[in-house]
Amino acid sequence: MQTVTISFFRFDGVANRVWALAMMGAARLSLARIAGLEFWKLCGSGSDEGFTPKPNTGVYAILCAWTDLDVARSALAQASVFARYRSRSSEHWTLVLSALSSRGQWSGKEPFRASAHDGGAGPIAALTRATIKPAVAMRFWKRVPDISRVIGADPNVLFKIGIGEVPLLHQVTFSIWPDADSMAGFARQDGPHARAIRAVREGKWFSEELYARFRIIDQHGSWSGARPIATKMETT
Repeated sequence: MQTVTISFFRFDGVANRVWALAMMGAARLSLARIAGLEFWKLCGSGSDEGFTPKPNTGVYAILCAWTDLDVARSALAQASVFARYRSRSSEHWTLVLSALSSRGQWSGKEPFRASAHDGGAGPIAALTRATIKPAVAMRFWKRVPDISRVIGADPNVLFKIGIGEVPLLHQVTFSIWPDADSMAGFARQDGPHARAIRAVREGKWFSEELYARFRIIDQHGSWSGARPIATKMETT
């Protein structure tokens, strides 16, 4: 069964932040050589709650899709590129995921394969990814602060961050919810988020988009000094 991981790294100090920025290019060579890694993306993050076009030079993410769980665990533990990130970062947190659904494409590919079952109750991660057409980028980002405030005020959100490959044009949102119902409730409610989705659909603002949902099965490390969620493995 395909396994997806997303690793977040926090970097302190100018030297470590410069190193992390340089690795947005240099790490590509190392990741491309890892056996069993089917798809990967190196991402920076936005400032504040992450859902802004202003970059946060201290937080980066690596998203990977692996052939199976054993390959993922072995590579994360032994591949030198991940070891270098851990050694330079002040904090790191990795989530191990299984796709429940995936619709759309990323860089012309369908990167995530959904499992045959949902794996039972537990937290749900939502990932949305889009390539924004340059002509409408400013209109899109004008809506983002209102959406960010709504997400931040929702008591059900366990974790949220905005990441991306290219500032302004390649946008990824990643959020974690206690269950599918709370996530669906947020998506259905009227407000800035729903109005932005309608504007995107009516104006065809995206040249490529992807929507995926994941079951969280494990985690390693911490974020902001704690583990934001309890995973399936920790509660069984």
